[in-house]
Amino acid sequence: MQSTASGGTPPNRQRRAPWADALFAIAAHAAAWLTLALLMGIIASLVVGAWPAIQEYGLSFLWRSEWDPVNDRYGGLVMIYGTLATSAIALLIAVPVSFGIALFLTELSPGWLRRPLGVAVELLAAVPSIVYGMWGLLVFGPILATFVQQPMQRWFGDWPLLGALVSGAPVGIGILSAGIILAIMIIPFIASVTRDVFETTPPMLKESAYGLGSTTWEVVWKVVLPYTKTGVIGAIMLGLGRALGETMAVTFVIGNMNQLDSLSLFEAANSITSALANEFAEANPGLHQASLIYLGLVLFFITFVVLACSKLLLSSLKKKEGGRT
Repeated sequence: MQSTASGGTPPNRQRRAPWADALFAIAAHAAAWLTLALLMGIIASLVVGAWPAIQEYGLSFLWRSEWDPVNDRYGGLVMIYGTLATSAIALLIAVPVSFGIALFLTELSPGWLRRPLGVAVELLAAVPSIVYGMWGLLVFGPILATFVQQPMQRWFGDWPLLGALVSGAPVGIGILSAGIILAIMIIPFIASVTRDVFETTPPMLKESAYGLGSTTWEVVWKVVLPYTKTGVIGAIMLGLGRALGETMAVTFVIGNMNQLDSLSLFEAANSITSALANEFAEANPGLHQASLIYLGLVLFFITFVVLACSKLLLSSLKKKEGGRT
């Protein structure tokens, strides 16, 4: 057998299939460029399809509230407001609940309960969105109207600001109902990812903090979160993207009203995805169809802004860490 002296270099081995590396590099580059080409193609198709509406309204489409297919006049303010409002409500509810679930599963749950509870949370993500929508319309909506909206209208109906926020017919559909349903839908995604990133924290760091007398909250706030902040922000952005793009569940419970009569949380409204689902199949070619495609382009821009803001937030956090060190 051929051997080498101690400390020497092993004999050169003949490379097998040298074309494999080149083929792998070509395939990887092709996949990356294909993804970029698809993205550019989607943007170009949206711009081309929405061009008649862009020429007609320009940026004023974003703050025009009129949506009248009969008279062929369109504005996207109601849909944009409904999309942003329902997503904001969903995040306000889902982020603290998901954080609590992840904290319980990683720090407080007994061993026999951790796995079944984690599986149960993940199974919520497998429920079809149309089931959430039907449940929200038939079950949750009447409960919300009877036990939340009607008492709040009795208590705060005469107040200047709170009265306007709870006004409207007590039918259980509207912005708040859609936001809560979205929150229930995105909790499994945020909680699962947050739990996984929490578990990547080295046990030695947490044990050291506990040894110094830190409480569970102090360990999570001062050790776990700083170590996993990138993953936590990614989980929140994943949930926000899910909320912005949800269609069927929102269509069932938001009310599909193309007018913005008040800023009540119980007022029926509309969202971009709901408007596209309800009207695109029956839209006449021309300004109506172009306006719907314009809404899709606006939603694409909103998701891009959200992603850009998350990247800027992460970069600012890294700069602050560098400044402290």
